[in-house]
Amino acid sequence: MTGARSRTPSPSRSRTHRRAPSRGRPNWLLWLSLSAVALVLFLLAWAILARHLAPVSDTSLDRFDAILVLGYPANGDGNPTPTQLARVTEAVREYERGVAPRLILSGADVANRFVEARVMARIAEAQGIPSSAIFVEPQARDTIQNVCYAARIMNAHGWSSMEVVSSPSHLPRAGLILTGLPLQWRVHAAPPLEPESALGSTAVTILETLKTVRYLVWTRQMERCAP
Repeated sequence: MTGARSRTPSPSRSRTHRRAPSRGRPNWLLWLSLSAVALVLFLLAWAILARHLAPVSDTSLDRFDAILVLGYPANGDGNPTPTQLARVTEAVREYERGVAPRLILSGADVANRFVEARVMARIAEAQGIPSSAIFVEPQARDTIQNVCYAARIMNAHGWSSMEVVSSPSHLPRAGLILTGLPLQWRVHAAPPLEPESALGSTAVTILETLKTVRYLVWTRQMERCAP
């Protein structure tokens, strides 16, 4: 009895059943990931450069019609935060130096039920500024509105120049927003009342850089200021 012969597939036949390796097929997930990273890096670089080149003034004036203090949230109990206190305190110093005869305090109830401008007005009055020299702007919910609504107050009174006081990290973005405003202006930094930690300072800078990205990409196109 003859045994059955085992059939060994020929090399040519076995090759026909193998799938040829794919070459040149793009990895779309990797490509999209790299594109997203590149876009983020580009936007961050754009914001950092814009902040570095942001103007600090459009005038040589050293006396102004008003000092604008940009808003910052109060504590949840209505007491001023250190940042609020630093901004108003520096504005009061500028008032006392004769930089301007009045303050405009701007800011709504953005973070809690306490209106930023009214909390800052209480600080200014407690530091000796007469109520007749204080103008409260309680509607602004961001920096563009701070500047825009304050400009409306100035236009209504026939004032044409202002010094803008805020925290150092906030001023580059404020300078970008102030560009093109039909007023004469300069920015002025309010130094912190206490030394900041390196971690806290870095966190604030990162946050302001991200806000600058948002301003450059979105807000300046979507939120127009018409003083």
